[in-house]
Amino acid sequence: GGTRVFLYRSLSVHTSPEKFYIEACDDGADAVLAIDRVSNEMTLTGKKDVPPSANTRPICGIMGTVRLVAGMYLIVITKKRNVGSLLGHAVWKAVDFDVISYKKTVLHLTEDQTQDNKTFLSMINNVLTTDGFYFCTDYDLTHTLQRLADVSHDFQEMSLLERVRGGGGGVEVLDVPDPVIVMKPCRINGKIFEWILISRRSCFRAGVRYYVRGIDSEGHAANFVETEQIVLYNGGRASFVQTRGSMPFFWSQRPNLKYKPKPLISKNTNHMDGIQRHFDSQVLIYGKQTILNLVNQKGSEKPLEQAFAKMVSGMENGMIKYVAFDFHKECSRMRWDRLNILVDNVAETQDEYSYFMVDTEGKVLSQQKGTFRSNCMDCLDRTNVIQSMLARRSIQSQLQRMGVLHVAQRIEEQADFEKIYKNAWADNANACAKQYAGTGALKTDFTRTGKRTQMGLVMDGVNSAIRYYKNNFSDGFRQDSIDLFLGNYAVYETDGPTPLRIQKDWKFLTLPIIMVVAFSMCIICLLMAGDTWTETLAYVLFWGTAAAVTAAVIVFNGRDFVDAPKLVQKEKMD
Repeated sequence: GGTRVFLYRSLSVHTSPEKFYIEACDDGADAVLAIDRVSNEMTLTGKKDVPPSANTRPICGIMGTVRLVAGMYLIVITKKRNVGSLLGHAVWKAVDFDVISYKKTVLHLTEDQTQDNKTFLSMINNVLTTDGFYFCTDYDLTHTLQRLADVSHDFQEMSLLERVRGGGGGVEVLDVPDPVIVMKPCRINGKIFEWILISRRSCFRAGVRYYVRGIDSEGHAANFVETEQIVLYNGGRASFVQTRGSMPFFWSQRPNLKYKPKPLISKNTNHMDGIQRHFDSQVLIYGKQTILNLVNQKGSEKPLEQAFAKMVSGMENGMIKYVAFDFHKECSRMRWDRLNILVDNVAETQDEYSYFMVDTEGKVLSQQKGTFRSNCMDCLDRTNVIQSMLARRSIQSQLQRMGVLHVAQRIEEQADFEKIYKNAWADNANACAKQYAGTGALKTDFTRTGKRTQMGLVMDGVNSAIRYYKNNFSDGFRQDSIDLFLGNYAVYETDGPTPLRIQKDWKFLTLPIIMVVAFSMCIICLLMAGDTWTETLAYVLFWGTAAAVTAAVIVFNGRDFVDAPKLVQKEKMD
């Protein structure tokens, strides 16, 4: 058996002074969820119990509930956009939300509490508006086609009451990973098929680029994403699954104002226990594993590659294969054709792993027996390029077996489909990158066109500069938003101060002001020269030295000047 989440296609929320009434408006549905705005108690009732005086408005769905300083809040989806259909089921993207307070007023809060509550609300809205939330009626987007085929169909329908669970910390939602979805109808040789790309981001160890690296004590990897490529044609279905995730041992790379902070491997933790937990779960879910480690094999990334290789070797697990490929070295001087070295190297393994396929009658023709787990430092740019190339090799075989491609045809020769394919993978890369790094992905010019361009290099430079700013000066707020949303930090209705009120010490404001003043005076001295050049030089040297020394002190104490998270993460609280 199992539990099926039953999603109603149409809902309304009725608001009265005492209760919220969530009504299922589907034909034949009489389910109404009553939420007491004082006790937070939830009960199932019927439409006859909704008071006529209640304020009514339609909604598209319920995200869940969250507790903030002012009390409980109900999060509802107020607007949705259709992005396509999957196996006959409409897939929607939630595009607008409303966060409704159980309390009628916030006058019971102090001034500090009111400000904290506003900040927490802005954090919730940050996640709702920045991340993409998708849902589908009567279909579970969290499972691959193969896992759905393997699951028993003896489901128990989950009631509306069970769906909206009241809770303390975090938004109580349906435990759905945050997906990225691209759905495109395609035509080759006059035959129309549906091509779908779904990336499911894990809600465990979620966060932003520099504040969440490696794994946690349970073996959950940072930025872990399962990407499934689906082909639907004439009743037949095919699926190819890959994963990506941070190198699964204990390491960190905290921002410190430097362009590329030095990664540090923890010296006080049991790495083998963590990596064993990670791959035990991966093998259980996906079968055999081939690790594609794309990090540099020199410089600051070299110790990470060496540690990862040593740990995998130490596990002595025949289900796990390790392949190191120095992406930047191999592709230096625009030699992007050398990526085929890696693809050719793992071609036999990919053939062994195969992919999932069922025919028009539902008969399983092949099962995927293993997955490629790719990673670079961020598991974004380099990783996405390699995943798109492996996925292309898979779809070549799938379309031939389905009869869409002729035996001698190559997928690269189908210009119209290639354009759709490359742009979709680039869009997928951008969506994953925005959630983790704050900007679109780098190297998407290669993904879109098959070659690197000068404009692509310029755009990579722009995105890198934006990433630098966000990673150092805004990602702390973003990390706090994610921790609050997922319940890694719980808010309680108490009179005590929250971590939001932690104040920076004197250096945070004083030193930057001194540096700006000194630099400004240096420029003024250059523009308004003194009576002699020696006098001008003396002033310039004095103020220039003051600016340089202050800047050096700021960089040396870089961690004190970045926007660091203020909320306590769950693993640090334990």
